[in-house]
Amino acid sequence: MIALIVALGGLLMGFDASVISGVVKFIEPEFDLNKLELGWSVASLTLTATLAMMIAGPISDKYGRRTVLRYAAALYAISAILSAIAPSFLFLVIARMIGGFGVGASLILAPMYIAEIAPKDLRGRLVSFNQLNIVIGISLAFFTNYLILQLGKSDASWAINLKLDEYNWRWMLGLETLPAILYFFGLFFVPQSPRWLIMHGRFAEAEIIMAKVVGADAAKIEIDRIQKSIELEENKEEAKIKDLFRPGLRLVLTIGIVVAVLQQITGINSVFFYAPMIFEQSGLGTDASFMQAILVGLVNLAFTVLAILFIDRLGRKPLLSFGVAGIALSMFTLSYAFKTAEFSVSPELITNFAEKFDSSTLESLTATVYTSESDFTAALATKIEAATLEEHQADIVKGSINMNTSLTLISILAFVASFAISIGPVMWVLFSELFPNKIRGIAISFVGLINSAVSFVVQWIFPWELEVLGNSLTFLLYGLFAAFGLIFIIKVIPETKGKSLEEIEKQLVTKD
Repeated sequence: MIALIVALGGLLMGFDASVISGVVKFIEPEFDLNKLELGWSVASLTLTATLAMMIAGPISDKYGRRTVLRYAAALYAISAILSAIAPSFLFLVIARMIGGFGVGASLILAPMYIAEIAPKDLRGRLVSFNQLNIVIGISLAFFTNYLILQLGKSDASWAINLKLDEYNWRWMLGLETLPAILYFFGLFFVPQSPRWLIMHGRFAEAEIIMAKVVGADAAKIEIDRIQKSIELEENKEEAKIKDLFRPGLRLVLTIGIVVAVLQQITGINSVFFYAPMIFEQSGLGTDASFMQAILVGLVNLAFTVLAILFIDRLGRKPLLSFGVAGIALSMFTLSYAFKTAEFSVSPELITNFAEKFDSSTLESLTATVYTSESDFTAALATKIEAATLEEHQADIVKGSINMNTSLTLISILAFVASFAISIGPVMWVLFSELFPNKIRGIAISFVGLINSAVSFVVQWIFPWELEVLGNSLTFLLYGLFAAFGLIFIIKVIPETKGKSLEEIEKQLVTKD
């Protein structure tokens, strides 16, 4: 029960990060955003989440895991409410950044708390609740976005009174308030971490809590073990960031950095946070694009469960090799699908844009089929004034494109499945195994910071890449990054399944 309540932080994190996928289509015209501003509306949350990841641990050491998680729940609720009522783009970004602090804190502290209170024979399974909840939160965000879109079009009086159609994106963001409040009050039924209590000399309280978890006799043994472990840690010289760059750690640090970068630079958050946009750019309507985003979430959930089931059976390296190969193949296929797309102006498109500008100027283009988006855009530029074209170009291209939408859907679903069964969850397992005990904490923080930084950049520039480089080249680059990553995995990364941490250290860490 405790693990399920605490893991709600993971659900909120997944929901908060992915709900923006349904919002970007509506805030771009409402706030008149350029592509980098649109990317900033998505990536700003990751920026403050990264900062929170750096400070949440030390703060929780002082005030307690449960206490900081309550503040995180409050930040989620405040962010959701402020985002829903945002009168301007700047206000919305600030509201999202407030939520980012909650995301970073819960991402670090929820699994930490569960690991500290769980019986050792159930620790892996219970800690995995958090990762599973993150994926469920992502799927839930895709589903509620679609549901709000559909309810906004209904004739139900309550939907009309709530203005679900007029304020659709505001309801998408504001809906998070409900689970955030549930999480806040649920944490009052959660005890303090026994390990944190022992760190602060509150042994009697720790024993009462631990006895409820593992029984009275086992609780005394466990508390004695924790106390000795803490005393041992206090006697050790504290690891410093410069220790990571010792010559003997060069290999494990290289593996950690490459895997941290690879997990994000292959475009996973571009897909999660912009899924409806990608599907719309393949020629699907808004409803269909939101519906297919739900499929992305469900596939992500299913293959994350498979990864949890198979990581100790098949090993880390086979899952990584298979998954990253699938990522590369999926992105190459997606690039091909957009590369072979054709563009043509139909009479229906001219009619649809008649109220927005003098679209009759496009009639001379109806006889030509363009095989290049850049050529098509150049042709549009000869018929439409620059300012008008800039305002409507994306919608005109969406209405003119003809491509294999089934291939696009299959490629994206295959990409998400490949990620979810491999480098998504396996990265964190590798981080916990590769680094020696003394520097493990600071090393994971360091590579985690790199991972978050790359994630921020990928999310921020993705709309700009689509506008400047085009869909095909953007996805081709993701595929090339994955291909280089696959070569690195095969040649450099060892298999760690079934090996003790000491054996792994002996294999990978050399004397300076």
